[in-house]
Amino acid sequence: MLQEIAEQPAVLETTINEEQEKVTRIGDVIRQADIDLIVLVARGSSDNASLFGRYLLEVTTGIPVSLCAPSVFTLYDANLRLKRALVIGVSQSGEGTDINHVLDRAKAAGAMTLGITNEAASTMAGIVDETLLIHAGRERSVAATKTYTGQMLHFYLLAAAIGNRRIEVRRIPELAARALELTPQVEEIVQRYSFMENCVVVGRGYNYGNSYELALKLMETCYVVAERFSSADFFHGPLAIVERRFPVILFGPAGVTRDSSIDLLNRLHELHADCLSITNDQEIAKLSSRTLFVEGVEDEILSPIPFIIPAQLFAAYLSAAKGIDADAPRSLAKVTKTL
Repeated sequence: MLQEIAEQPAVLETTINEEQEKVTRIGDVIRQADIDLIVLVARGSSDNASLFGRYLLEVTTGIPVSLCAPSVFTLYDANLRLKRALVIGVSQSGEGTDINHVLDRAKAAGAMTLGITNEAASTMAGIVDETLLIHAGRERSVAATKTYTGQMLHFYLLAAAIGNRRIEVRRIPELAARALELTPQVEEIVQRYSFMENCVVVGRGYNYGNSYELALKLMETCYVVAERFSSADFFHGPLAIVERRFPVILFGPAGVTRDSSIDLLNRLHELHADCLSITNDQEIAKLSSRTLFVEGVEDEILSPIPFIIPAQLFAAYLSAAKGIDADAPRSLAKVTKTL
């Protein structure tokens, strides 16, 4: 897991170089098709990357984006009207049975279909109209890291190709490399959390998907019961679970979500909670019990990939501190097939 976390800047750079031209071409096709709905279908970490993709695509394109519930197709056999829809399947392996079933049905219903996967010869790649590849090489860790950020990168490339906002995608590998410089600090901080059994992870907007992803990593590699919330939702009831020294991990970038992060931190301070913030904002850092400060991120839209990297490191090192092998989590397999 640690080795694959460290590979991410190179994977991101290679993926941009190899896929940029294809994404630009696909973007032209999507614009000409007059798409009025985008549907994302995924499970696990891929679903968390898609949650990020939903925010990014809606903000930058103005097209409504839905996260598909595969059971609508696989269990309830519903027929959806998708003739002016783009349906995007997101899967590391490309072998998720339910994901591929949805793509098959969507294509039959008239949708344009696109796959984001790490496997060029996968079942998914044989179903969809177009495939965007993550150039990550084989991912051996059960806990996805480099394919998660690779999937996020493809959403950036798509948003840049079909949206109305300039995104400095070429900066992302450099920002990922800078985030890796926090490794010694993360390794030191986790010692304070080695007995953590429960926590809450909070993120909003572009980093909402990251709150789900870190919670998943903590559950699968550290056996920590981790709930995840938007900072807005957290005030609507879940705040009641917080007591003295209760651990809260916050993705708190500078930008439009900053004020809600500060409001939450002030309330957590009153409750004497323990708050670890991943941030690039000095005020958020000052209000937090502990901070992983990510340098070089000047635009909130670029924060999710460099912010998730110290979070991945946190899960990997916390697993080791707890005496758990992050590469062999109990009860889990790399490829999960459900219907």
